Amino acid sequence: MRPRMSRDDLRAAWLILIACAAVSMVVAAMAALNTALPDIAIDIGADTGQMTWIVDGYTLALAALLLPAGAIGDRFGRRGVLIVGLIIFGIASLLAIWVNGPTQLIATRCLAGAAAALIMPTTLSLITSGVPESRRALGVSIWAAIAGGGAIAGFLVTGILLEFFSWHSIFITFAVSSALSAALCLTIGTSRDRDPGAFDFPGTITSILSVTGIVFGLLEAPHRGWNDPLVLICLVGGILLIGVFCVIEMRRTSPLLDIRLFTNRAFGSGALSVAMQFLGSFGMFYLLLQQLQLVFGYSPLQSALALMPFVAGVGVFSLIGNYVAVRFHSLRYFISGGILLAGIGIVLLGALDYDDYWTMAWILGVFATGIGLATAPSTTAIMSNTPFDNQGIGSAVNDTAREVGAAIGIALSGSIMAAGYTARIGPVADEASAQMVAAGQQQTAAGDPAGGQSLIAQADVVSDHIRQSLAEATAVADRLAGQAKPLADQILDGAREAFVGPMNQAYMVLGAVLVASSVLLFWLTPRRMVEESANPLPPDAQGEESVVEPRMGG
Repeated sequence: MRPRMSRDDLRAAWLILIACAAVSMVVAAMAALNTALPDIAIDIGADTGQMTWIVDGYTLALAALLLPAGAIGDRFGRRGVLIVGLIIFGIASLLAIWVNGPTQLIATRCLAGAAAALIMPTTLSLITSGVPESRRALGVSIWAAIAGGGAIAGFLVTGILLEFFSWHSIFITFAVSSALSAALCLTIGTSRDRDPGAFDFPGTITSILSVTGIVFGLLEAPHRGWNDPLVLICLVGGILLIGVFCVIEMRRTSPLLDIRLFTNRAFGSGALSVAMQFLGSFGMFYLLLQQLQLVFGYSPLQSALALMPFVAGVGVFSLIGNYVAVRFHSLRYFISGGILLAGIGIVLLGALDYDDYWTMAWILGVFATGIGLATAPSTTAIMSNTPFDNQGIGSAVNDTAREVGAAIGIALSGSIMAAGYTARIGPVADEASAQMVAAGQQQTAAGDPAGGQSLIAQADVVSDHIRQSLAEATAVADRLAGQAKPLADQILDGAREAFVGPMNQAYMVLGAVLVASSVLLFWLTPRRMVEESANPLPPDAQGEESVVEPRMGG
């Protein structure tokens, strides 16, 4: 007969459930609007640049504020900060329903990103500080799996909502979810730093500016180009500010982030591994979603369902990876081996010639298996080697590595795609323009000068849209299909051909980066999860002020 779960086990399970529900909402919000952007753009009159920042404003605010938000949670109590973040997130979601212009919507997304920065690190630090040691690795594994697959959940939920409702339903769903999560948070315990010291304002300001510069530069590079002055200023300035931040932190008695933690090999390799996982994942998502929708012809909902092998692989293998890595002191093999397997999966996406979903699905399964094996051990390595009172900062380091890695992956994929597509699409756009001019001249000669001039005037506009992206070229082909189907088919086939070559190159580059980083990680990562020089979590993490008995009403 199986023993009944103890009260502590039930409390730990409830804490893990609430924390994972909150983090899943934050991660889903990163991806949710991608599928709704066309509807949003039409409704509020957003141009291409504004559409980009409706998504990227959330990411930028989240990444920039993670470290200070983690420190605030450590100082004032992680549960309270989590509830405040959920309330602000809900308000930002409600405000988005009533906006009447793109600038207002971007502002609400930035506010939601700032709220997400309060939510994300507190969820993980509540688990590592409030769950008994015997269940802690399992809790981190579940958190890592949810955080890794949450973006797919965002695509899936958005796809379902858009099948029946307008884009406003997405924000209503987030508002209701955040309110419910905030109420449930009153039933869990809290934890905080027992001796926080003076708040590090110089380090906070420097960290915000450095991360903002780097992430902004990475997000703008695919659109402006890597040699654009603003991009260069942001990237170089951000890197220089990281150096300033390190100097400040070394001189502080109560630093925002003790940068000496990175000299701990398990902590440092965990952070690098997390960055590489999300570089590969979000770079791959950027390519794969376009491939599914624009090449395979899938709807947003079908695309989300097509990514289910990723969710399943990460969910299953994150549990296996963390258990074995902790139990048999094999951190090195799971972190480096997982990144290697993920890199091989991305390389296969670009190297193999396939035109059916099932070939893609098993390759995606290979990639997901690698990410699953590496994700929870990497996060556990970071948190286990972070002092107990600074778990919020450890979680913020984990989350910042995620966001910066994702930004690099998207920038890398986007830049390769933009350069390759632009280099190949010229003849297709020129031919389409020439055919429209010829058709206009024929129509004029046939006695319809107004119609002919209209076609000639549209030729340059059509050519410009075709040169922009495969999505724009597909929209042009759809509009022309009714009156000039041969030309529409020619545009669509040519644009897809111009897209697929750079897409495969981008897959290969992303995979090569992951394979190379796996070699570095094998050399850098120790076998054991906790190094002897570290100040890890205490055996039961039950400090005097670290855990409060759960009770309704706070």
